[in-house]
Amino acid sequence: MGSKTDENVMQECSNWLTWFGIENNMVVASAHRNPDKVRDLMVNAKSNGYGVVIAAAGMAAALPGVCSAYTSLPVLGVPLDGGLPGGIDALYSIVQMPAGLPVGTLAVGKAGARNAAALAARMLALSDEKIASRVEEFKANEYKI
Repeated sequence: MGSKTDENVMQECSNWLTWFGIENNMVVASAHRNPDKVRDLMVNAKSNGYGVVIAAAGMAAALPGVCSAYTSLPVLGVPLDGGLPGGIDALYSIVQMPAGLPVGTLAVGKAGARNAAALAARMLALSDEKIASRVEEFKANEYKI
């Protein structure tokens, strides 16, 4: 992530994760500008207690794929609008991963950020009853937070 707008989009994701009862933090790192930082974060993610990685990126959008290369955790990619109109370049960059390096790709922008949180909650709910309860509450409230 780079711009203030990108951070605002991903703040939506953080807000939703918090509502679901999922501890989270936002780290700004670039696959191109900070590759060592990204590698260190991903290599240590599981041992640091993470269960899912949500990576947002625009334009060339390499971050989610690089995250997938360095961790066995599920990686959810959120394309950001910053290059071609509508973020189509980021969407294609994230969704077109080589076999064996999966990235669950969501919609561009705020809707994708929110859905990344909802999907992460559903994944984590498989082994956490408190999160599962919040997912059911979310569904009962017609998917509104």
